[in-house]
Amino acid sequence: MVAEHVPTASIAAAAPIVVASNRGPVSYRRGADGSLVAGRGGGGLVSGLSSIEREAGAVWVCAALGDDDREAARAAGRRLDPGDTGGHRVRMLDIPPGTFAAAYNGIANSVLWFVHHMLYQTPLEPVFDKAFREQWAAYEAYNAAFADAVAEEAAEGAAVLVQDYHLVLVPGLLRARRPDLRIGHFSHTPWAPPDYFRMLPDDVAGQLLRGVLGGDRAAFLTSRWAEAFAACCADVLGAEVVRDGEGRAAEVRFEGRATRLGVHGLGADGDFLRERAHRADVEERMAALRAQIGPDRRTIVRVDRTELSKNIVRGLHAYRRLLEEHPQWRGRVVHVAFAYPSRQDLAVYRDYTAEVERVAREINSAFGTEGWEPVALHVKDDFARSLAAYRIADVALVNPIRDGMNLVAKEVPVVSDHGCALVLSREAGAAAELGDEAILVNPYDVEATARALHLALLMDPGERAERTKRLAAAATALPPARWFTDQLRAL
Repeated sequence: MVAEHVPTASIAAAAPIVVASNRGPVSYRRGADGSLVAGRGGGGLVSGLSSIEREAGAVWVCAALGDDDREAARAAGRRLDPGDTGGHRVRMLDIPPGTFAAAYNGIANSVLWFVHHMLYQTPLEPVFDKAFREQWAAYEAYNAAFADAVAEEAAEGAAVLVQDYHLVLVPGLLRARRPDLRIGHFSHTPWAPPDYFRMLPDDVAGQLLRGVLGGDRAAFLTSRWAEAFAACCADVLGAEVVRDGEGRAAEVRFEGRATRLGVHGLGADGDFLRERAHRADVEERMAALRAQIGPDRRTIVRVDRTELSKNIVRGLHAYRRLLEEHPQWRGRVVHVAFAYPSRQDLAVYRDYTAEVERVAREINSAFGTEGWEPVALHVKDDFARSLAAYRIADVALVNPIRDGMNLVAKEVPVVSDHGCALVLSREAGAAAELGDEAILVNPYDVEATARALHLALLMDPGERAERTKRLAAAATALPPARWFTDQLRAL
């Protein structure tokens, strides 16, 4: 049932800007005394929202992600205590745990993520059965809860920025509730090409596209993903795609409405990273890493979550091939691999994490000596240690199967002490901006990736330093604060 348009006068402290995302800028945990303790969320969105003056009255609508968040949301009522949120106005939704789990794990992470990253083993999956339909109903309910909350929070004519694959239906639902709003949707993932996207049930594929097209604007990290979205709209819905003078998809027209397309390549927060990378805890981690690596050894660094699309296992196989084909590197290089466990409530992710650990052990067993461990694998998340590895890396390996952008590829050159050669998957969105200075690889080609690692290790230090400067300039061209405000202006 479509909610009635609520007059602005009845909305208490209605907001001129509303952000909607699954994960918010604050999360809660239990303190030693049993009380709820708020912690600041991470990521580019937090930096972006922080760029808006508190007086602007922006509201962030997010979901409670766990029991502690839910208790805080229930205790707060409509909005969280500003003392917990750095002064920003945040509405955290207490969505029933079963609905949230089905929407988040069942659909967002196990279907939409797999489709857009093209991860399915198609002889066996996907299977869209009764269980899928039950989860899809939960995803619809989850999106409707967000649409209702945003409709309540937004002032007349407010700008609303809806984030990512968790909330694809929200623009269309919100358009029906509040036709006065200016609505944008931003996709942080790739967008699947039509042939892959059409694996989804026809009605679901159409519903997802209509959801995004409910907005005034749909934005993406690269033009490649924007073009894929436009192609899906044309192929699945029969929508008209309008192109600009340079032939790029600029607008999708469907059922009497026009949705403009935009591209905003989120960059690294250079000022923050450079400052944070030189704090005492990072210096301590650098000393520990150097002791583990040993003197006069080169480093190949990767920093990833054990997410299926990150391609960690093939990266390890490529390193093994480097040691097999170029024995001169044995004892002279260490692969510092940070593989931080991700989505461990899903069996396929637990299995993948176990495979990463197994292959790393196998390489160490086959090639290691008393004074040299070829792979230094770390699985406990530690941001300071990641920054320390960025600073000392001779080579950075970023080889995702498919990635909307990949900020690690942008962060490493920003904080590198002496220059770092970047081996980068051509399937990462970052390749569009960094490809000229990186060594690009096909992420499926282990042999070619091994050759790229060899070339990167041989790169002249002067060339490596010059490339790193150019990579850092490209990586920080659109920092989070400007990325966010550019979208607002475009609405």
